[in-house]
Formats: sequence, structure tokens, C-alpha cells
Amino acid sequence: MASTMSEELSYFVPYASAVMLKMIVLSPMTSYYRITRKVFANEEDMAGLKDKKPIFDHPIVERIRRCHLNDLENIVPFFGLGLLYAMSSGAPLTRIVWHYRIFVISRFLHSFAYLFAVPQPTRAFSFAAGLAVNISMGVQILMNNWNF
Repeated sequence: MASTMSEELSYFVPYASAVMLKMIVLSPMTSYYRITRKVFANEEDMAGLKDKKPIFDHPIVERIRRCHLNDLENIVPFFGLGLLYAMSSGAPLTRIVWHYRIFVISRFLHSFAYLFAVPQPTRAFSFAAGLAVNISMGVQILMNNWNF
């Protein structure tokens, strides 16, 4: 059964929204732990606290920040590639949807493993799965649209 671009995009929207919302949640998490642990990186944030100096290496705060940074490095490309994949890959709808599903599952698993310090190789495998999806989409987009 042939699909239409609007059908392909209708699948992209919820998957992209899920990973972007997951990424957004990490910002208030960082703030929560900074405030509750009184771990601030900027002097102006320490108003009213005596003898406090900026702290840049609190284990919990830094773990959340690294998780967030990893999301930025992977979800932003997914957003662009996923959109282009839906619009121009020529792939069957089932393949498109499975790319989205695998990416979203991998990013949620990666964040869980990162935030709860799950032993390796869980985080590495989940990272690799998401990276493979992005590479797969990018290669297919190029192969189907690059006219030499």
C-alpha cells in the first residue's frame, strides 16, 4: 500500500515530540539538583549563601548535564534527518516507522542507563542503536536524492 507524505509525517510528529520532551525534562532536573544540593556554577545564583564558590563537578548534576548534552548531540540530528526521511527517502512506511521507533526507544534507554548508572554496555548499545538509525536515514536520503 502506497503511503502519502502526510501519513509519513504523521508518524514522525509523535516520535520526535517524545524525544524532544524527554530532552526538555533534563533542564528542570538539573535545576532541581542544583537547588536542592546548593551546587551552583554561577556566582549570581549563590545570592544569600555564605562562603560559597562555584562548583562544576557535582556528580549528580554533571551526570544529568552529560545526559542532556548527549541528547543534544543525537536528537537534533534525528529531528532533521527524520523529517527529511519522511519527506524524501522513498522508503516504505513500515521502514520509516521502525527507524523512528528504534531511535526513540534507544534514547529513552540511553537516558535511563545514564541517569541511573546502569552498568555498561547498556548505555553504549543504546547510543549505538540511535546513531545507527541516524546514519541509516542519512545514507538512504542521500542515495535516493543525490543526482550526479
